[in-house]
Amino acid sequence: MSRRRPRSLLTQVALLSFVALLVAQFVSFWLFTADRAKRIRVAQRIEVVERVAAVAALLDKAPVTARDDLLEAASSRSTRFDIAAATIVDHPVDLLGADCGQHHCDELDLPAGLRMQEEYISRRDGGRFSEPSHRFRDRIMKSGLAPVAFKLSLPLRDAQWLNVTSRFDRPAIQLPPQVLGTTLVSLALVLAALWFALRRVTRPLDQLASAADGFGLDAPPPRMPTGGPREVRALSDALARMHERLSRMLGERTRMLAALGHDLRSPITALRVRAEMVDDAENKERMIATLDEMQQMVEATLAFARGVSTDQPSEPVDLAALVSELAAELSAIGPPIRITSATPVVLPLRRVPLRRALRNILENAQRYGGGGEVRIEHDGTEVRMVIEDRGPGIPDSELARVFEPFVRLETSRSRDTGGSGLGLPIARAILQANGASITLSNRPEGGLRGTVTFAR
Repeated sequence: MSRRRPRSLLTQVALLSFVALLVAQFVSFWLFTADRAKRIRVAQRIEVVERVAAVAALLDKAPVTARDDLLEAASSRSTRFDIAAATIVDHPVDLLGADCGQHHCDELDLPAGLRMQEEYISRRDGGRFSEPSHRFRDRIMKSGLAPVAFKLSLPLRDAQWLNVTSRFDRPAIQLPPQVLGTTLVSLALVLAALWFALRRVTRPLDQLASAADGFGLDAPPPRMPTGGPREVRALSDALARMHERLSRMLGERTRMLAALGHDLRSPITALRVRAEMVDDAENKERMIATLDEMQQMVEATLAFARGVSTDQPSEPVDLAALVSELAAELSAIGPPIRITSATPVVLPLRRVPLRRALRNILENAQRYGGGGEVRIEHDGTEVRMVIEDRGPGIPDSELARVFEPFVRLETSRSRDTGGSGLGLPIARAILQANGASITLSNRPEGGLRGTVTFAR
């Protein structure tokens, strides 16, 4: 199963901040534990040194016969006292120099001749760790996080040595309740601050996305968010300016197409009159056919311009009634268009252009599919009009291409049918101007399915 990352900005940043805070708390706790272990180890050394000095002073004053009893009494489970002729410290090391706190070192009076050395306790020596490398061993010994044998040798007055071996185990890792409480409080405060700050960014972004979805050519720009950070307000102003430029540009293009189509009517009509005067019947027929084709293209261009024009206001339209009316008209002059399901649904639409678009779609089903069936479905968010025919369909690779102007798929449609290849492009342009969309797909049982979707 593939892992899905959270998609929202708020969730991603909150999760990353949560992980970062936990890591920071873990590092802090680790540093606290290391410092605590180091201080405990220094305190243990000082305690053993003071204890050794006291025992040595007592041994020097006590009779020789009482030494064994004194050594037995001074020894404990972790510390062992012994008297020998030789020292057990091979290479004495200053263990109370840099690590000893200033307030301890000033007050501590080290006995003369005292030797100190620490050795790492490996697994074979009864410890809980295996033998590490020398570099790592020195580091963990210095940090106080490893079990060590603290060896001391102090000369006595009779040329004997008081040898002491004390075992320092690794300090138990403890989590004080204050640390846990501080971590939880810090986590709650940071996440609350992040949530508040990010909501000031994500809420205007959500509003911007909704406003961008509501952009339409026939409606004023939706209300853009004015709150949030400076960058979000700049983006909101830029989107409003973009909507204004797009509306102006498309309006100018539509007016230009309408003017061009209208102006072409007069020269085409004049050429047609002259073509009627040509004596050669064959040339006359070809010229008239060419002029008829040009006339159809001009009328299609005008229909396109009128369809996407924003001059016509929207009005409540019963989509089911409009489709039923068109189906009855077309069925009277060609293959039947049947309405299988048409629950009344009223939408704010531009009636005349929409009628032209739906007529083009139904005529295609009638002309190339031998008729068709129409049903209207709707839920709480959208209304779908589904048109299905029983024709040969369209190759999947050409389903999107049929919406391009002047494209006719002669390989899959009859060559005897007319048309200029502008029917579906005009229908799609009109539907888009009405806030709708159209898609085509091939039916598994054969034929083509067109789905027109209206947002409620």
